[in-house]
Amino acid sequence: DVQLVESGGGSVQAGGSLRLSCAASGGTSSSYCMAWFRQAPGKEREGVAGIYTGGGRARYADSVKGRFTISQDNAKNTVVLQMNSPKPEDTAMYYCAAGRVYRGLCPDLHAQYGYAYWGQGTQVTVS
Repeated sequence: DVQLVESGGGSVQAGGSLRLSCAASGGTSSSYCMAWFRQAPGKEREGVAGIYTGGGRARYADSVKGRFTISQDNAKNTVVLQMNSPKPEDTAMYYCAAGRVYRGLCPDLHAQYGYAYWGQGTQVTVS
């Protein structure tokens, strides 16, 4: 199984920046579909950004395009979410998730069921 551990959450002022990291370990595949999801109190969990560690273009939710960047550090088995110009509405628990390619594609950011492995989450508060 894949183990995921998030870090980097905390409090940040609107317009600042925050960097979330997801360290992955275990697993038998050389590449995975990795994504960040978030869940605010009273709201459903939503996909924020996704990337395939084997290469390819990153995907983003419309609400974060141009502000957040997802990237990977293969040497460290880490996926990073760089949050620039965060807004109060970005306040949520952020989760890292991993899944496998299905029919040549990574699961859509709306398809949480496509991600089999999840971290415990890291809280982000924007004020």
